[in-house]
Amino acid sequence: MEQRASLLSLLLVVLAAGAVLCSPPPAGPRSSPTQAAGQPAPEARVEAIMRSAPVFDGHNDLPWEMRTRARYDLDKIDLRQRQPELMTDIARLRAGHVGAQFWSVYVPARLAGRGAVTATLDQIDFVHQLSRRYPDVFQVASTSQDVERLFAEGRIASMMGVEGGHSIDSSLAALRVLYRLGGRYMTLTHSRNVPWADSATDVPKVGGLSRFGEAVVAEMNWLGMLVDLSHVSVETMDDALRVTRAPVIFSHSSARAICDVPRNVPDSVLKQLPRNGGVVMVSFVPSFTAPAAADHTRAWDAEETRQEARYPDDPAAVRRAMEQWQRQHPEPPATLAQVADHIDHVRRVAGIDHVGLGSDFDGITNVPAGLEDVSRFPALVAELLRRGYSDEDVRKVTSGNVLRALREAERVARELQATRGPSTATIDQLDGKRPGA
Repeated sequence: MEQRASLLSLLLVVLAAGAVLCSPPPAGPRSSPTQAAGQPAPEARVEAIMRSAPVFDGHNDLPWEMRTRARYDLDKIDLRQRQPELMTDIARLRAGHVGAQFWSVYVPARLAGRGAVTATLDQIDFVHQLSRRYPDVFQVASTSQDVERLFAEGRIASMMGVEGGHSIDSSLAALRVLYRLGGRYMTLTHSRNVPWADSATDVPKVGGLSRFGEAVVAEMNWLGMLVDLSHVSVETMDDALRVTRAPVIFSHSSARAICDVPRNVPDSVLKQLPRNGGVVMVSFVPSFTAPAAADHTRAWDAEETRQEARYPDDPAAVRRAMEQWQRQHPEPPATLAQVADHIDHVRRVAGIDHVGLGSDFDGITNVPAGLEDVSRFPALVAELLRRGYSDEDVRKVTSGNVLRALREAERVARELQATRGPSTATIDQLDGKRPGA
């Protein structure tokens, strides 16, 4: 009897356990497959991250768009109003959690000499106009501390990126003046070489940096001005990384291993960034992002060359022919996910401390699907979270890494200014007399 009772008891225990295991869970909130237990909902998580670490975007071409569309007249294009012809206005900057912006003070590489300098000053003046016209929204920032203060105040810190060494007309004095006016990085070249540095998209002339080019980098270190290596040749990248004492940035470039175009950064350079402390600010340019879009750009360039040979003295005919070609050959789309792929690659090769965001909004005619304007940064943050980035990793990408690079550049400048004054070197002294100079 005792054995049968024990067996019966055991059977009852097993049946009870089965009933518990098979019963439905208690009612209440359930986590989604992508939401870990205890984590806030994805939208709330994105919001919390971007409030604590707003976007510090490396490149926006609004100043040049305002020049070409309205001659900088903010009465004609009021940024408080929705501006559907632009990718940037105040409401969308707010929606995108943009807390700091490097406004590109770009001028075309075809400009040279004093004309380039003057046009750059026009661009800089417009950025100051933004702060005068909308003081509750924008303020020109001079230091990393200014940026952090403006983050806390809920205003957008405006810094300026001088997009091309042609803007200084081979003058260190001009470089220093642009810094005093608010320039906080300078791209060493744009699409063409300058006398002292080779571009990624021109025929090499000096093999990287000349002696004067090295002096430009050294003077930028002395000022606390970030050295921007977007647009430059790999040889110029290598020379600048050898010479600089402060972190460099790539204000709007992506990974060449994914999209093989000269404007992107090869792995050999990415691997140098942990030692330097630099940051690749991944661009949203479709032809730097998607290989199919890059192929389209190469086909466009070849067709344009063919049409220029066909109509050597008729630029209007070339333009009409290219408009027809574009209608027949639309650019393949890039996507937000492909931009995130570039961020993944830079993180994998250089490390999470060396990646940021450099949109190039209002400097591009096409955009990746999902990243149509400055309001869409939260969608990219959400994608990074879906890929397993931690909150702290995302904060580094949105603004933490570029702020750290800027702080270090300021520290190096204080150290150098304690040991010497401004350089009086000239290009003629270091590189020899230039023909026609």
